[in-house]
Amino acid sequence: MKNLRECLKDAQQQKIAIGHFNISDIAALLAIFDAARELNLPVIIGLSEGERGFVGVRQAAALVKSLREEYDYPIFINADHTYTLDGIKKAAEAGFDMVIFDGAKLSFEENIKQTKAAAEIARSINPNILVEAEIGYIGSSSKLLDSLPEGALTDESALPSAEMAKKFVTETGIDLIAPAVGNIHGMLKNMPNPRLKINRIREIAEACGVPLVLHGGSGIVDSDFNEAIEAGIRIIHINTEIRVAWRKGIEEAFKADANEVTPYKILASARQEVKKIVINRLKLFNKIAH
Repeated sequence: MKNLRECLKDAQQQKIAIGHFNISDIAALLAIFDAARELNLPVIIGLSEGERGFVGVRQAAALVKSLREEYDYPIFINADHTYTLDGIKKAAEAGFDMVIFDGAKLSFEENIKQTKAAAEIARSINPNILVEAEIGYIGSSSKLLDSLPEGALTDESALPSAEMAKKFVTETGIDLIAPAVGNIHGMLKNMPNPRLKINRIREIAEACGVPLVLHGGSGIVDSDFNEAIEAGIRIIHINTEIRVAWRKGIEEAFKADANEVTPYKILASARQEVKKIVINRLKLFNKIAH
């Protein structure tokens, strides 16, 4: 079985992207795992600080590790959007394959300083852990939105430049970078999310020499995903779409039987709806015909 670093290398060579999907419960985890196995593709499970607070840091790592070991399958776990060095430390100690230090709201120089410290802490615990960081603020919530997140950088003139990204990678020593490229966290209710700046993705990928990660994948049009992957995106995050599908499944379960009280029967419907989303996204990211 290949490790995450090897899977990323394959993605780079094949010009495809690994799907990264967030969870808050075992129904979503099993749905994502079902979809990945059905397509025989590697997959990354993400948990933000809030999600880790609910599921448990060590508990989440143990769940993913149990699936990887039982099925000898490339399923990995990432500490998504971690804002403190202590959070990085706890995730690395728990056995996460990857951590993200999110200093996007800090000044550029402070983000470099904190990210470098985060990388040193994570690698002192696990030399093989992958470390990602963000530049350019794109919002911070995975939910349905009425308008763009306040302070999110979407205008091309405000986005990080290739020179900034290269300096950031060089000075921090990170393995992956997630730049603001027109993407936002969350999903607009009544329209597609802003279009991605594909040329900026290409410029940053060429300048940095490390894989690029696209956050805020929910709500992006398919053609932008295709072009972004060609330009250098190697991991794509989907969360809001997962949450919407999960809720849809729960609502359908209660429509079918308003008196049902057995959690695993109710959650089975959520699992089915989440799996549909993940199948579609993994096919798109890996150039598999729908």
